[in-house]
Amino acid sequence: MDTRAKILVVDDEKEHADAAAETLRRVGFDVDTRYSSKDALEILKQNEYDVIVTDLRFAGPDGITVIKEARKHRPETQVILLTGYGTVQSAVEAMQAGALTVLAKGAGLNLAELRTTVEKAVERSQGRAQSARTVTSYGIESIIGKSPSIKRVLRLIKAVAPTTATIVIVGESGTGKELVAQAIHRVSPRAQKPFMTLNCAALSEGILESELFGHEKGSFTGALTTRKGRFEYADGGTLFLDEVADMPLSTQVKLLRVLEYGEIFRIGSNEPLKVDVRLVAATNTELEKEVAEGRFREDLYYRLKVVTLYLPPLRERVEDIPLLLDAFVKELSVLHGKTITEVTPAARQILYRYHWPGNVRELRNCLESMIVTADGGVLDVEDVPDYVTGRSQPAFAGGQQQAGPVSLPALTGLTLRDVEKELIRNTLEKTGGNRDQAAKILGIGERTLYRKINEYGLR
Repeated sequence: MDTRAKILVVDDEKEHADAAAETLRRVGFDVDTRYSSKDALEILKQNEYDVIVTDLRFAGPDGITVIKEARKHRPETQVILLTGYGTVQSAVEAMQAGALTVLAKGAGLNLAELRTTVEKAVERSQGRAQSARTVTSYGIESIIGKSPSIKRVLRLIKAVAPTTATIVIVGESGTGKELVAQAIHRVSPRAQKPFMTLNCAALSEGILESELFGHEKGSFTGALTTRKGRFEYADGGTLFLDEVADMPLSTQVKLLRVLEYGEIFRIGSNEPLKVDVRLVAATNTELEKEVAEGRFREDLYYRLKVVTLYLPPLRERVEDIPLLLDAFVKELSVLHGKTITEVTPAARQILYRYHWPGNVRELRNCLESMIVTADGGVLDVEDVPDYVTGRSQPAFAGGQQQAGPVSLPALTGLTLRDVEKELIRNTLEKTGGNRDQAAKILGIGERTLYRKINEYGLR
């Protein structure tokens, strides 16, 4: 554990904040303090922290808002919520927002407990950050798969990476658009320069422009200092704009100018600043439709769409699931200090058959949940979450279709031989007759599958 980890303590009771900060400084941590949530949100725009210790109740935005903002800027950041209002509801909300744990202040904060909790949180934060660096540091090698669609993606990355062409990555949520953008950057001549990201849907219009172009001191209320934007920070490197379809029209005009002239204007300044930035944009919507309905500028659309790279959903490349599963189990076992030696064939079959509406991200999160809660070194059927096995069917947000294992016809009255024959028939139909893929889903060898196909007269 790095004792020089950065910690932020946020509490409107100054004596509590100072006492907590002093306790953490004594063990060698680098600690900042803020006495209001508003000040905390401001410093989070400028600094990243391994751990944040924050109160729940403030006169302004509450501690839940601080948690969300911190995790948005740095997903690996761990947050410890302090509350004198230790209700179950507040604890649930904090956990849902991304808090690691909740500590009750009661009559006073237990500083020894706080120190121990922060030390564990730092280890977790730095472990996650190291894992993220490991995954992304190898560029194109971090994209796992052997399906034809993924091979095409890899060919395109190799072709476009050495150029300066702008790229639009199109794909559903969870397909790995940012991972592909990172791979493009890391195999390009710009690899030694910054790679910056910005989610266009997560910010209001004014904040988005400030994040992109920066601002001058005093240019608007709250602009206490001059601040660089993402374009300046990414100079010489790559800027990844996620969910670009949600960018306001007024900001689109300014983005178009950057692409055409290679210069930006900070908010409140009339002085142009030259920037050399390779732009990669991503969207999970049809930009053509957005253009037709007047929500996206046609000239910007054509300026961005020099190269379009389509990422298929996981359901269209199910032959990659075994490779992804094994890679994630290895990575996440190390991350969480577990020794997972096996995923049983029965558990694999369930994971292979699931629809994965959340794509690769959902698969990874599912495996992380299984590994974290596993008692031993083997992941079996009982470790698979209920929503995957079909033991329960929660509705997905937005009224999306409920997903579960591929269902078979009613089995009542069938022999085991009939059930096996029907299972193989259904799997072959699902894979379009691809025997290699079907064997992986069934968890059996190809030779065994060929033998059974002949035995049952299946073609």
